[in-house]
Amino acid sequence: MRIGVLTGGGDVPGLNPCIKAVVNRVVDDGHDVVGIRRGWGGLLECDPDDERSVADCILPLDPGVVRTIDRTGGTMLHTSRTNPSRVRDKDVPGHLRDQRGPQEPHDFTPHVLRNLERLGIDALIPIGGDDTLSYALRLHEEGVPVVAIPKTMDNDVHGTDYCIGFSTAITRSVQFIHQLRTSTGSHERIAVVELFGRYSGETSLISAYLAGVDRALISEVPFDVDKLAKMVVADKARNPSNYTMVTVSEGARHQGGEILLRGEEDAYGHRKLGGIGEIVGEALKERTGEGIVSQQLGYLMRSGSPDSLDLMVATNYAVMAADLAVEGSRGRMMALRSGTYTNVPISVTHEGAKRVDVDALYDAEEYRPKVRHVGGKPMFLY
Repeated sequence: MRIGVLTGGGDVPGLNPCIKAVVNRVVDDGHDVVGIRRGWGGLLECDPDDERSVADCILPLDPGVVRTIDRTGGTMLHTSRTNPSRVRDKDVPGHLRDQRGPQEPHDFTPHVLRNLERLGIDALIPIGGDDTLSYALRLHEEGVPVVAIPKTMDNDVHGTDYCIGFSTAITRSVQFIHQLRTSTGSHERIAVVELFGRYSGETSLISAYLAGVDRALISEVPFDVDKLAKMVVADKARNPSNYTMVTVSEGARHQGGEILLRGEEDAYGHRKLGGIGEIVGEALKERTGEGIVSQQLGYLMRSGSPDSLDLMVATNYAVMAADLAVEGSRGRMMALRSGTYTNVPISVTHEGAKRVDVDALYDAEEYRPKVRHVGGKPMFLY
């Protein structure tokens, strides 16, 4: 068999170990693995009649090529947010311009299917979040053998308790929050730390929970900044070091307000987030008169090498996925459920939305984690 592997969407620690484990699992059994560069973009941009194009988009992988990649973060295959079923005019590759329809966005899935056939790829292992896996589901419905691996530091892919990248993102966040305490305490200020998290506030919630942060704003619960201001003033006064900390999901919003968006939509209909932390900080400064330390962690959360948990899950997901691909399984996604490795239909990703269980884990009146009973809950609480 020839197995194709790709990484799509945002990078997270654990992708390279995942790629390496796929290769090492199947090559000794006589199978080939090729890496598809830049996620779904590689299959869109590849012109199978142009050797240079194929070399730019497709990378043969063997144990020698992947020998050391697990020692670093990110993805050696690179990544993109390309969706071949929704391609704008400006993003259409030159060799496909004469195949455009009368209206954009254009659906180049037939081209992707031809590429898979011409390149001799018998099965695909896409590694990604909701967006990447949504196109994997499309290819599954078109008859392509797909075995998917969930990754996202938001941990919000429906159907699994865990996605590659989440543990490292939380570890980084807790570390940076604790480090930020020294400057915040030295200057007796209010620290507002913005964390990634578009629709799910789990990164803000769990980081605040583990780091002992005073207040946490999450995507699922709109906040009242006047109410928050009174809380943080009281928190600061109670602290012997006269400072306080607040975490904010990038998808958090004011009561009656909208999520802060900027830029144009990507191929999956998303605009960029970011900046709500600074806005909250300015609003708190205006209302309290206190000094503010505003810090947007952003890409620092997803940088560097994976922690041991992400290394473990990435490797095990890869081994499972490789086994299923070789066995001829189709339309499956790797998953952790109740602490057990398993696989589920890839269609489960579109059967619901994974969000923070506010009633069980969050005090919506006090803007802080509220974890009273953990018995029966998954490792990361939801």
